Amino acid sequence: MSTASGYLTVAGLGVDVTYKEIKNLHISVHPPMGRVRVAAPRRMDEDTVRRAIAQRLPWIRKQRAQLQSAKRQTKRAMLSGESHYVWGQRYRLDVSRTSGNHRVEPVGTTLWVVASEGATAEERFGVLDRWYRRELKAAIPPLLEKWQPLLGVKVSRFVVRRMKTKWGTCVPASATIWLNPELAKKNPRCLEYLVVHELVHLHERTHNERFIELMEAHLPDWRARRDELNEAPLAAEEWGDAATP
Repeated sequence: MSTASGYLTVAGLGVDVTYKEIKNLHISVHPPMGRVRVAAPRRMDEDTVRRAIAQRLPWIRKQRAQLQSAKRQTKRAMLSGESHYVWGQRYRLDVSRTSGNHRVEPVGTTLWVVASEGATAEERFGVLDRWYRRELKAAIPPLLEKWQPLLGVKVSRFVVRRMKTKWGTCVPASATIWLNPELAKKNPRCLEYLVVHELVHLHERTHNERFIELMEAHLPDWRARRDELNEAPLAAEEWGDAATP
């Protein structure tokens, strides 16, 4: 059976489309993050596929919301013994050390979060969250230095901001990319994929055929990296947020 693949964006929703020698169009929503896949008859044109997806948007969004809610990590109490991740590695949290010099130290398999004596869970989370943001902000410039000349683009700035359902986004009009601080918990391969993904959007705003061609030309294993990232659970709803350039 011959097949062809593509990628569409419908009402802001990214959809993987596979064209096959079949009679009817099928839409499915897959765990863990609610990736939408469509199997369409090879003879069907793109506009017809888009209309079919648009008609099923309420159902698709409901399915995605259920999957993302189920996959979200349980809320952390910031107590010793919890599991936390740093660049894809699992650590056991230890908050037994106290000091006015707040800091985070990954040592061996232990993630030390040092805060003031009597600090609340929210305050300890603040120490850890700020550290994750610093980690991510330090990791992004080398990737930009590597990939901007290769792709022939340049961002005006990047912003680190917590997002509920997105790992990153691009604002082509201002040449700005936004990245979720949760990426500091994932394998560095995932961060590189996100940076390349958002930089490619400076060439092509939608996930169309040209976007896919650019991704495959510059990062041939991008689909594997994307799937690796999307297999990782999102963090639970945390305390507060702030955009940091």
